[in-house]
Amino acid sequence: MSNDSQGSVKGEAAMILSPSGSASSQGPPLSPSTTSKPPELPDELVQAGWAKCWSRRENRPYYFNRFTNQSLWEVPVLGQHDVISDPLGLNAAPAEGGDSNLGNGQRKRRSSEEQVAGPNSVKRAKVEPTTPISPSTPGVKPWSAAPEDKQAPPPTPTTPSPAPAPYRPAVIYWDLDIQTNAVIREHRPASHLPPHPEIEMQRAQLVTKLRQHYHELCHQREGIDPPRESFNRWLLERKVIDKGHDPLLPSDCDPIISPSMFREVMNDIPIRCLLSRIKYKEEARKLLFKYAEAAKKMIDSRNASPESRKVVKWNAEDTMSWLRRDHSASKEDYMDRLEHLRQQCGPHVAAVAKDSVEGICSKIYQLSADYSRRLRQTHLSLLQDPPTEACASPQQSRLVYCYPVRLVIPSPPLPRVELHFENDVACLRFRGEMVKVNRGHFSKLELLYRYSCIDDPRFEKFLSRVWCLLKRYQEMFGSGANEGTGLQGALPVTVFEALNRQFGVSFECFASPLNCYFKQFCSAFPDIDGFFGSRGPFLSFSPVSGSFEANPPFCEELMDTMVTHFEELLNQSSEPLSFIVFVPEWRDPVTPALTRMEASRFLRHQLSVTAYEHEYRSGSQHICKRDEMYYRAVHGTAVLFLQNDAGFAKWAPTPERLAELTAAYRPASSRTSSLSSPGPAHIAPADRDSAPKASDRMQSDVMSPGGHDNNNNNSNNNNSSSSSSSSSSSSSPRDKMAAV
Repeated sequence: MSNDSQGSVKGEAAMILSPSGSASSQGPPLSPSTTSKPPELPDELVQAGWAKCWSRRENRPYYFNRFTNQSLWEVPVLGQHDVISDPLGLNAAPAEGGDSNLGNGQRKRRSSEEQVAGPNSVKRAKVEPTTPISPSTPGVKPWSAAPEDKQAPPPTPTTPSPAPAPYRPAVIYWDLDIQTNAVIREHRPASHLPPHPEIEMQRAQLVTKLRQHYHELCHQREGIDPPRESFNRWLLERKVIDKGHDPLLPSDCDPIISPSMFREVMNDIPIRCLLSRIKYKEEARKLLFKYAEAAKKMIDSRNASPESRKVVKWNAEDTMSWLRRDHSASKEDYMDRLEHLRQQCGPHVAAVAKDSVEGICSKIYQLSADYSRRLRQTHLSLLQDPPTEACASPQQSRLVYCYPVRLVIPSPPLPRVELHFENDVACLRFRGEMVKVNRGHFSKLELLYRYSCIDDPRFEKFLSRVWCLLKRYQEMFGSGANEGTGLQGALPVTVFEALNRQFGVSFECFASPLNCYFKQFCSAFPDIDGFFGSRGPFLSFSPVSGSFEANPPFCEELMDTMVTHFEELLNQSSEPLSFIVFVPEWRDPVTPALTRMEASRFLRHQLSVTAYEHEYRSGSQHICKRDEMYYRAVHGTAVLFLQNDAGFAKWAPTPERLAELTAAYRPASSRTSSLSSPGPAHIAPADRDSAPKASDRMQSDVMSPGGHDNNNNNSNNNNSSSSSSSSSSSSSPRDKMAAV
C-alpha cells in the first residue's frame, strides 16, 4: 500500500452521476497532448513537479520531477507511473486514444480522476507543496532538516536540485487510495465558523474550567469523585441532541438534564461500589461497612421522609451489628449482605439525592451554554466578513459521490504555528500551547489535507489547522493518562481490509482524521475535520447507496439514535445500501440499540466475537508507542449486517465472506504477548475494573473503542472495563437508582 503522491494527486471532487447511476465522463482528459516538437511544459506538469533541464553529457534536454526524483528523456505524461513503487505501470495514465485497451485497474483510476466537480466542490489547480509543510511559513524545518534524515548533496549548475523526500511511516494503519462508493444528494456548504488557533485555545481553557466545576460540584454536593469518563460521555450524549452553534460545548439541548450524567452520578451514591475489584474477604468486609456508614450518614443529613429514614437507619445498624458479631464470614457472605443492603437502601438514598444530582447536571449545562455564547462572540469578532443569515435554498436533487464538508464562510488569515520534531514525534506549538502527533500520523494528515482541502493549495494554513485539530480532540477526551482512548478507538487493519474486499466497504460512519482507515468518513467536528476529509457528523449524513462500517462510541443514547438513522436510510433508499455495525454485546441488561437491531427487518446476519479473543486499535494511536497500538476487548462484540434488498443482493453476508471476516478479527500472533491482558499495556491491573454490571456501563473506567463522532468523537483518554467475571455480581439496587 502506497500513500505517496506520484505525479498527480487524486482529487476529492464530487463525481456527478447520470440518471443511470454511472459517473459522467465530461471532464477534460488528464494527459496533455504531445507533438513532435518538444513544447514548453504545460501548467499541469509544472504543478506536478516536472521541470525541463539540459544534459551537458548528452547535449539534449531531459525532464526531472522534483517530487519523485524521476528523470525522463521524453516529455512526461501526467499520471505516468513511478518505476520504483509501480513497476508494472498499473496506475499509469494511458497514452491518448488508448482507452480501448485499458485494464481494470487503469479504468478504475481514470474514472476516479476524471471527475466533474459539482458547485460545492470547487475546481482548482492541483498545486502541491515542495515539502509536507507550508513553504511560506518562516522558521519551519523541512522534513530533511531533521537530524536523523540523510542530507541531500548540494546542487550543482548541471544537476537539478531535488526536493527532500517525504517521510515514509514504517507501519501504516490506513489506506487512502480506496475510492468511495457512497452516493449522496448534493447539499449546500456548511455555515460553521472556520477554525482559528486563538478560538481553539480559548475553547480548551473553558472546557478545562467546566471539567473543574463538575469535579467541585460532585465533591461539594455529594462527597464523591466524578465518575471517570462521565464528562466525556456527557459531551457525546449532548451532541446527539444539541442544536447550538459551538462544535464542542452544548448550548441548545432539550432536556437540560443529561440522562447520561444523571445516571452515572447516581450510580456512585452514596459510595462507588467497584465489586469487580473485590478479591479478598477483608476488602468485601470493608466495602460493606463503608456502604452502611455512608447510607446512614446521607439519610441523616438530607431532607428524607420518616419512612425512608427509618428503613435506611435500621438496615445500616443491623449490618454493623452483624459485622461486629460474625468474624468467620466468607467473601461471598459479605457480598450477599452488601447486595441485600443496596436493595433495601438504594431506592431511598436515590430519592433524597435526586434533586441535588439534577442540580449538578443543570449547572454544568448552563455554564456550558454561557461559555458557548461568549466564545461565539469572540470568534465572530475575528472574522473579516461576519456571516449573515442566508435564506434556505431548496434541496438539490443531483446524486453525487460523497465529498468533504465545505465551509461557506472563508477562513481569515491564521497566525503562525511553530513545528519541530523530537525523535519520531511532531510537536506543534502556538503561544506556549504544544500538541503532539507521531510523524506517521502527521504525514497521514498531510495526505488527507492534500486530498480534501480546496482553499489552501500552498499549505499556508496547514500547520494552524493541524494544531486546531489535535487541540480539539484533546479537549473532548481530556488530557489525563489514557483518558478517552476507548471513545476513539478503531477496528484492526485486517478487519478493514476484509470488509473492503468482501463487502465493498469504503466508508466509516464514526471516525476522525486521526483514527480513520479510509479517506472518506464521518466525524464529530465538520468545521475542522472537513479540511481532512470528513463528511460531517453521521447523524446529519444521508447516503443513498454505498457500503458502510459503523463502530460508534459506546454511548447508549448515541447508539440508539444511530439505529433510528439506519432504519430511516434503509427504508427510504431502493439503491444498494449496507451498514455493518460493531457494538458491544452487553446482555445484562441488553442495550436498547442492540435489541432494536436484532429485531429489525433489515437485519441479514449477526455474528458474535468472543471477549478477549479479538482486539481494537487504541484511540491514542497518533501518539502512543507501537507496542501499545492494539489491546484486547474485554467484552464480546456483536457484528450486525443491516441491508436493504439491493444491498443484500450486492453484499450478502455469505459463509465464505463471513469466514474471512472472522479470521481477520483474530489477533496477530506477533502481538500475543502484549495483548495478554485487557486495555492498553500501560494501564495497571487495578485500573482495569469498573462497575460490575451492564447497567453501570456508562461509568465504567474503560469503554471499548468506537469511532469518534463522536463520534463523536473524538479527539482527545482511559481504558479498561469490567471483567467478564463481574457480570455475575448483583446490581439490582443500582438498576433501581438508574431508573429514578
